[in-house]
Amino acid sequence: MENFKQGADALFILLGAIMVLAMHAGFAFLELGTVRKKNQVNALVKILVDFAVSTVAYFLVGYGVAYGVHFFTGAESLAAKNGYELVKFFFLLTFAAAIPAIVSGGIAERARFGPQLIATALIVGLIYPLFEGVAWNQALGLQGWLKARFGAEFHDFAGSVVVHAVGGWIGLAAVLWLGPRYNRYRKDGAMSAHPPSSIPFLALGAWILAVGWFGFNVMSAQTLDKLSGLVAVNSLMAMVGGTLVAVLMGRNDPGFAYNGPLAGLVAVCAGSDLMHPLGALVVGGVAGAIFVQLFTLTQNRWKIDDVLGVWPLHGLCGAWGGIACGLFGQPWLGGIGGVSFMSQLIGTLLGVLWAFGGGLAVYGVLKTTLGLRLSPEEEFDGADLSIHKIGATPDREVSW
Repeated sequence: MENFKQGADALFILLGAIMVLAMHAGFAFLELGTVRKKNQVNALVKILVDFAVSTVAYFLVGYGVAYGVHFFTGAESLAAKNGYELVKFFFLLTFAAAIPAIVSGGIAERARFGPQLIATALIVGLIYPLFEGVAWNQALGLQGWLKARFGAEFHDFAGSVVVHAVGGWIGLAAVLWLGPRYNRYRKDGAMSAHPPSSIPFLALGAWILAVGWFGFNVMSAQTLDKLSGLVAVNSLMAMVGGTLVAVLMGRNDPGFAYNGPLAGLVAVCAGSDLMHPLGALVVGGVAGAIFVQLFTLTQNRWKIDDVLGVWPLHGLCGAWGGIACGLFGQPWLGGIGGVSFMSQLIGTLLGVLWAFGGGLAVYGVLKTTLGLRLSPEEEFDGADLSIHKIGATPDREVSW
């Protein structure tokens, strides 16, 4: 029976890893559909190569930083217990690799390829796993202090803060260092729309992300005996809440309609194992409102050219999810309990500060040493031709 349990747990977390791996196709197509046609190839290549760099950085450095585990032993020892530890690495890698995938959407259409890959290695190898270890592996004693002081540790079941808020705030730092796309905001105060190239591809990316998210959340249990149907239903309800509010507030705009469910899913990650489904519905709805309002403000009033809105979607909705867990996880709002609002607030703020500071440092150094942006001519031609020497539809672009 023990051997059967080990095999079942390894299969369970492997399926979760595959589902979250598939989400990276969602990141790619969401970005592909949102950017202009001349940057579609770059979106596809960037997500794939970022994942490859993330794998090497996390395997060699990041996983050890977060959990004190390394794989520099013989294959025989790695295969013990059905290779569960290796499969667990694979699962957590897909979370870590989501950070550069999130950042990618914010810096789209004007970032150089090489410096972004260097940033990916630094973020996944050091910046992200340091906070991951604090939140999920008792590093630096923060969780013990929070429990002694406020009665409960910082709770983030599936990464509202650890993954999404961290990715979103690193993304904001990168966007600020890069500056807006060429001619996005003109000196006379006018704005160029830069509309999406493909609503169908945008929608496809959102659907792939939403489906894979049930592996992201449910399989965060990591073993079969901890599987919770509550997590699945809460994820569903938050997704629905985010969709309905975003459609209503976004006046039926398809970009808001398809980012609304993602906002809800981002927010519910932290407390999906604790909330009542009606609480998850509210949390998702608030996240949908946050995304619509803050995306509009950042783009139109504050003139922050965050192409996919990764700061409001992941950074702010993720922070809301971490705090909301301390509210809707309480028994008086139908939750299971065992959480502290103050622990959630402190843990969320620390994650935000660490991510934003780390993002400013990494991208600031790269900007000073290597440069982050394409030249104005390269940006005008598009990242596809400037970096990859081919467009998304080369057969239509050939001159006969």
